[in-house]
Amino acid sequence: MNYEAALDTALQRLHDEGRYRTFIDIERRKGHYPHAVWNRPDGSQKDITVWCGNDYLGMGQNPAVLAAMHEALDATGAGSGGTRNISGTTVYHKRLEAEIADLHQKEAALVFTSAYIANDATLSTLRAIFPGLIIYSDELNHNSMIEGIRKNGGAKRIFRHNDVAHLRAMLEADDPAAPKLIAFESIYSMDGDFGPIEAFCDLADEFGALTYIDEVHAVGMYGPRGAGVAERDGLMHRIDIINGTMAKAFGVFGGYIAATAKMVDAVRSYAPGFIFTTSLPPAVAAGCAASIAFLKSAEGQKLRDLQQEHAKILKMRLQAMGMPIIDHGSHIVPVHVGDPVHCKKISDMLLENFGIYVQPINFPTVPRGTERLRFTPSPVHDPKEIDRVVRAMDQLWAHCALNRAELSA
Repeated sequence: MNYEAALDTALQRLHDEGRYRTFIDIERRKGHYPHAVWNRPDGSQKDITVWCGNDYLGMGQNPAVLAAMHEALDATGAGSGGTRNISGTTVYHKRLEAEIADLHQKEAALVFTSAYIANDATLSTLRAIFPGLIIYSDELNHNSMIEGIRKNGGAKRIFRHNDVAHLRAMLEADDPAAPKLIAFESIYSMDGDFGPIEAFCDLADEFGALTYIDEVHAVGMYGPRGAGVAERDGLMHRIDIINGTMAKAFGVFGGYIAATAKMVDAVRSYAPGFIFTTSLPPAVAAGCAASIAFLKSAEGQKLRDLQQEHAKILKMRLQAMGMPIIDHGSHIVPVHVGDPVHCKKISDMLLENFGIYVQPINFPTVPRGTERLRFTPSPVHDPKEIDRVVRAMDQLWAHCALNRAELSA
């Protein structure tokens, strides 16, 4: 086989379809988020504003988080030195897991190197813990959940997105004695829509199923202490396993699950993705714990309120110009473009001409024909920056002669 030719063909196909992905080389400057510097390919630099980051609340710049990381770095050094089972468990890891368990009002928590690994490792391991487990998965669940469900064989059922009736029909068709698990997300990040958590919990109670929720885009953002949508809706006690991340609203790095002590112990003891992975650096664990603690406070609620206000303002102003906004009431602001070439072109012009960085979202992250720009306003995107985005989008939408018909939510 001509391997070089095969590589050329695969890469050219991405270019032809307009969905070849490029990395934007940016330098974040401490204390100035969401402002950064773009290092252009030609070696020049340009000041930009980041509008597509997942550091939703700017906690990656929070003084309390940075102080905790400096303290741990000075006390312990850089890395953890091993897996959690072999020299890689420190006081910082235990403190972080205690903070997470308290956040979600669960008996225990388990920290992974990412929420992707937490999903993959946990869902795949549950099949070994519960022989014959049938997993019911929303069709728009994250790739990490899909991969975890696929592993180790076993039965899976894919129900239509947020379709409670379709899920019920699947549950009714299966053996009542079989172990079951319903896996879903609280917020689906590409459209910003919410999962019907209470309805799924009702079905789980009726059919004797476990519930597994991915709160990755919700932790830190919703609820009186930032535990997510399930906390906001008073449903955390009905969820068996909660998955979350420290790399988005908490502004640092890593992922986790929270559940009963026995469930966490079983996953800890059986999951290869946990057992054979070096643990988080202590400084990272310390920063995560500090961020979670901060966002549990009244100061954290102020950040959440301001973020929601800025998201609402941006949506209203873009909608007023006829922009095809997908608005489900969450903090995410997707603008539907519907064509990968136009999506990339608008993104490039926003960056080059206006210093506004928003990454194009193309297939396979979203289905073909639903390409979009996904804005993530933060508490530190001030009104002047929102105004710049709105004016730039108006100008470029006209330049590309794109449809201004509004999408329904």
